[in-house]
Amino acid sequence: MPANHVVLGTGAIGRAIMMELTTRGESVRMVNRSGKMDEVPAGVEVVASDVYDPAKVREVTLGAKVVYQASQPEYTEWVEKFPAMQQSIIDGLTGGNAKLVIVENLYMYGDVNGTPITEYLPHNAHTRKGKVRGEISNSAFEAHRAGKVHVTSARGSDFFGPWGLPTAAMGERTFYPMLHGKAASLLGNIDLPHTHTYVPDFGKALVILGERSEADGQAWHVPNDNPQISQREMAQMIADEMGLPLKVSAMGKTMMWVGGLFIPVAKETVEMMYEFEKPFIVDSSRFESTFGMKATPMKEAIKETVAWYKSHPEKK
Repeated sequence: MPANHVVLGTGAIGRAIMMELTTRGESVRMVNRSGKMDEVPAGVEVVASDVYDPAKVREVTLGAKVVYQASQPEYTEWVEKFPAMQQSIIDGLTGGNAKLVIVENLYMYGDVNGTPITEYLPHNAHTRKGKVRGEISNSAFEAHRAGKVHVTSARGSDFFGPWGLPTAAMGERTFYPMLHGKAASLLGNIDLPHTHTYVPDFGKALVILGERSEADGQAWHVPNDNPQISQREMAQMIADEMGLPLKVSAMGKTMMWVGGLFIPVAKETVEMMYEFEKPFIVDSSRFESTFGMKATPMKEAIKETVAWYKSHPEKK
């Protein structure tokens, strides 16, 4: 029996979508390359498929009401592989009845020089990955306007939350060291305002967009609590929740460049460092006023995140 909701990708955001849907009693199919996934709730189906093949996308999404695009290539392969992946997904859904809800970030806006980021800002990306994000987003909404598939998207800032975030600025490099009494590894100027998006809120926002027709044909910013908090202030809240003194270290652009000589992901992060060198504030008021959703309070979100990291020891 086909699932009403198909989630392409089983990373943190895919899991957040899955958990939100299961709490609503919806039927869910999770799709990744291996067909394997740990900690799967009862009743959730996990299948293997190749999203680079439109025919397989069509097969695995047959009968779905909503398809969530939460898959992505390796961070080091975005430029080469992301356009083909997303076009394959759109082609696979063209002519069907499923609505496509796309996970996006904020790279397409480029360096906004501290201006609060709204959905109305132009796409002025100057980075390779930012240009790709803008191109594939525009292509998706062009497909919507052409009547090929109903499309909407949710855009989040830097993630934090459960389910493991190895490359996130406020992910594993922050929480695991702090739990062991070591310094959190942060980026850039850690005393500037920098919006962070709580992963479960991202999942909830995506499900709401899938339900609401007024979301179609538009991009929406996921609600964020305390969008002007600094990385240092956020790390202090994490330390307080852990009952430990705050220890932090910060890597600037030069250090990231040096690290990039040896670590491919660090090399790819260098061009995005502008986000951490100026205030980076996301305005999510349009989503909040349209759909009536508020973000999880930061203190509660941090408490839940710390609990997850404590219950999931770092894999060596």
